[in-house]
Amino acid sequence: MPIQLLTVNALTKAFVANQPPIVKNISFSVHTGEIFALLGPSGCGKTTTLRLIAGFEQADTGTIAMAERTLVDSDTHVPPESRGIGFVFQDYALFPHKNVLENVAFGLRQVSKKTRQTRAFEVLDMVGMTHLQSRLPHHLSGGEQQRVALARAIIARPKLLLLDEPFSSLDPGLRQSTREEVRALLKAEGISAVLVTHAQEEALSFAERLGVMKEGTLEQIGTPEAVYRHPKTAYVADFLGQTNFIRADIKDGIAETPFGRVKVEGAESGNALLSIRPECLQMLASDAQSSTKNGRVVGQAFKGHDFTYQVEMDRQQYFVQTDYRCPFQIGDTVVLKAESAVAVTPESD
Repeated sequence: MPIQLLTVNALTKAFVANQPPIVKNISFSVHTGEIFALLGPSGCGKTTTLRLIAGFEQADTGTIAMAERTLVDSDTHVPPESRGIGFVFQDYALFPHKNVLENVAFGLRQVSKKTRQTRAFEVLDMVGMTHLQSRLPHHLSGGEQQRVALARAIIARPKLLLLDEPFSSLDPGLRQSTREEVRALLKAEGISAVLVTHAQEEALSFAERLGVMKEGTLEQIGTPEAVYRHPKTAYVADFLGQTNFIRADIKDGIAETPFGRVKVEGAESGNALLSIRPECLQMLASDAQSSTKNGRVVGQAFKGHDFTYQVEMDRQQYFVQTDYRCPFQIGDTVVLKAESAVAVTPESD
């Protein structure tokens, strides 16, 4: 059974009196050695949550504990430097007048100069930056600066590493390779981490579990695959990627839809809002004997490894993801099939 390292319980923070809090009653945990992500749009409270965990902000209510040690409660606020937590800032926050080695060594204090330098060389080697130890930050690329910031954050062997949008300023190609390198390093060193990001693909590929945030609250927590494939709300379904929403009547777990009879997860009967991912729809040639409605292909987008089609049916448009071998073109008449759908809570509910 996984051992909990970080426990956040009922955390709330408001910056302005008589205004809605930025963070509202948030609770989650991070296991030892786990990479967890907080995912959400700008302004949803994810960075504030990270700063509360680090100790840079004080919570109004709630508790934070790490390895059974209380960091925050109504009577306790352990200062940031005493929490055993590393932090990588979005802008890296490197000292412009210090070289790479000096920036990294700054993260380790209250030890001898020799010990500090030895450990600095160790972590620079981990991130592949020993050959640039004498360079100043403005002579480094964005990816190199990110590695220096990471090395400085882990030099003191933190129990937990907090990452605030660390890849957002990198070019797309470099972002992916750097993300993979950082993840491999964290897993190799057994470092627990919390990543904050607004990028869905980043959270899905980087984290082992994630929490989707909306307006200061956590909507859903789970593994990336579970949250993507089994969203509980329309907000989560839509935020994690393109999806098709339809209203349908359900009886005995089966919905009557424009795509035929579809098995529904999360509802047995009644009228419900359903989410069907584009990759869960199948596009077939129109058949006069088919009981499903015909649709017309009105859009096509090539994505490299696949196509996304837009199919219009009863004045509604649906997205369908297919591989590159799909024979259909704009204007073709088709039918859509779906094996399953997920019932989700509408945003207004």
